[in-house]
Amino acid sequence: MIHPSVAACVGSTPVVALDRLFPGEEVNVYAKLEFLNPSGSIKDRPARFIIERGMASGVIRAGMHLVESTSGNFGIALAMMCAINGITFTAVVDPNTVPANLAILRNFGARIDMVDVPDDSGGYLKTRVARVQEIVRADANSMWVNQYANSLNWQAHDSTGQEIIDQIDGQIDYFVAAVSTAGTIMGTARRLRSKFPRLKVVAVDAVGSVIFGGRSAPRRLPGIGSSRVPEILDRSQVDQVVYVDDEASIRGCLDLLSRESIFAGGSSGSVISAIQSLLPALPRGARVVTLLPDRGERYLDLIYGEGRASHGGDLLSAAAIAR
Repeated sequence: MIHPSVAACVGSTPVVALDRLFPGEEVNVYAKLEFLNPSGSIKDRPARFIIERGMASGVIRAGMHLVESTSGNFGIALAMMCAINGITFTAVVDPNTVPANLAILRNFGARIDMVDVPDDSGGYLKTRVARVQEIVRADANSMWVNQYANSLNWQAHDSTGQEIIDQIDGQIDYFVAAVSTAGTIMGTARRLRSKFPRLKVVAVDAVGSVIFGGRSAPRRLPGIGSSRVPEILDRSQVDQVVYVDDEASIRGCLDLLSRESIFAGGSSGSVISAIQSLLPALPRGARVVTLLPDRGERYLDLIYGEGRASHGGDLLSAAAIAR
């Protein structure tokens, strides 16, 4: 098959059994490799869906200016999709955005707008959103994508859920997913529950995130957690929340790499750590599905840096790199 553009290559990612990471366990754990999407993350799905639906309806047009607050993956995905469709894109970022992501954004042609004033929670999300709104007010040809409130965000993951249904034979008992904007877990869970009504949905959130009522605190690993509650979150879709700190997420990443040779990002380590903590309570024969959202290359300094190796692989030294 010859695709008309790289946008058409989004989705249809493979599923692997994590039998090496969970050897001899009386559960089956399957991971969908979303980091194999063209720009390197699961965020390609909502970026393509939002832009294609917007252009089909006339809300988005070639020559427009889209603006979004983003720390990385969604901005990169939007930059790729905007470049394909002749749309200008501005990513509003902050000092915690890793240099690799900034370089990727620039190479896709995105404009970079860096805020440097922390908000009242000590992070930058509220400051970034305020800056987005300022840019949009000043440009009548611009639009805020607003991934936290845009229902197209979760609707994009109907395809994620359907692919899982098509790829995994038989019953699925648990769906475990990291949460940030809530789009992934909402859309995928809804589709999976249409097939498996007794499915248990487990949200993996970061320590320091407020999504499910936790206390706000500093977080270093991007891609999981938030300092605001996403408007698209439907709490009734989530059966259980597991909190994971930076150190546990790093441990999960290193386990995934050493046991499965899967080089994935921070939120992948978070879901692996969460599944490990859930194992004693899972019924025998349970079938667990998770998503590995992005690649490990963007986390070389935060997770896979040389400092870890020089300390004999000690996890505390790895966590210190992240902090």
